[in-house]
Amino acid sequence: MATNMYDAAYALQKAITENPDFQALKQQYQIVQADPQAKQLFDQFRGIQMELQNKMMQGQEITEMDNMKAQQIVMQVQQDPKITALMQAEQRVNMLIGDLNKIILQPLEDLYGPFMQS
Repeated sequence: MATNMYDAAYALQKAITENPDFQALKQQYQIVQADPQAKQLFDQFRGIQMELQNKMMQGQEITEMDNMKAQQIVMQVQQDPKITALMQAEQRVNMLIGDLNKIILQPLEDLYGPFMQS
């Protein structure tokens, strides 16, 4: 009997949301959102990240001013224990999703792998 891929994907989605690392991320996010100063700083940090990512994707140059602004906000973010805890939780979830992605993409790796080694 063939597995319904969408059912498997929804089951994986549910497993991720129930995962302790995801639950910790959710809790840390709520903590940051509940603190007006931390929320504002986190929003600024994410805004600068998105701005730089968009520039890179569009092939625009990242200026020295952009770099200075990013470094300044990173220094502030590193001083906030709520945001650093959130970022650590994010990193754990990203590692989990990366591992899952490797597993999901293994059939393509197996298929194309021999061609890539030539």
